[in-house]
Amino acid sequence: VCSALLHAGDVDLGLIPSIDYLEAPDYRLVPGVGIGSRGPVASVALFTRVPLGGICRIALDTSSRTSATLVKVLCHHRFGIAPEFVPHGPDLDAMTQGSDATLLIGDPALEANHDALGLLKIDLGSEWTAMTGLPFVYAAWTGRVGAISSSDVRLLQDAQEEGVRSTGAIAAEYGRGDASATARAAAYLRDNVQYGLGPDDTRGLQMFLDYAADLALAPRKRSLAFF
Repeated sequence: VCSALLHAGDVDLGLIPSIDYLEAPDYRLVPGVGIGSRGPVASVALFTRVPLGGICRIALDTSSRTSATLVKVLCHHRFGIAPEFVPHGPDLDAMTQGSDATLLIGDPALEANHDALGLLKIDLGSEWTAMTGLPFVYAAWTGRVGAISSSDVRLLQDAQEEGVRSTGAIAAEYGRGDASATARAAAYLRDNVQYGLGPDDTRGLQMFLDYAADLALAPRKRSLAFF
């Protein structure tokens, strides 16, 4: 929704899937602010009931264009497979009925009891970093040239820093008094998610965007540009 609003010109700036940066030639990124991972992310994963080499059909969670593109890039460049991809709502039981593997993101991926279903969980953040040695950027603040000032950039950077300092409180709010849920959320926000857009992050993002464009999963190839 954020991405659609930005594309339509209804908002000046949006936290959008990183793949959507390639949707407009005049998009710019807010420097230093992003959502990514370096290694296991836990919340973006492929759940498979067959060995990787035997996957012929993957059900794709429609909740994230970036993650859907990432799994296609990994299939081509890391797994060496060319499966059929089928869009599907995030329901692991239903998705596994007609597919060899399933892409899930967010809470459904974090909370899925894959062992009980006889599924192997393949963490896509881990796979990307193992392949490239770089972080993966899932989303970033994006807008058109001239949309924000340098003081706006600083405010967004400050907001990110405040959020990082508040992960304990955020986890407690998420857990709603459930100590186990709070601990899982705290560990996820502390150990899995990476916040920022430093040199390694931008290198990883540029590599991902280039791979996507080369595979015709995005409309154009272009270098990263910042406010």
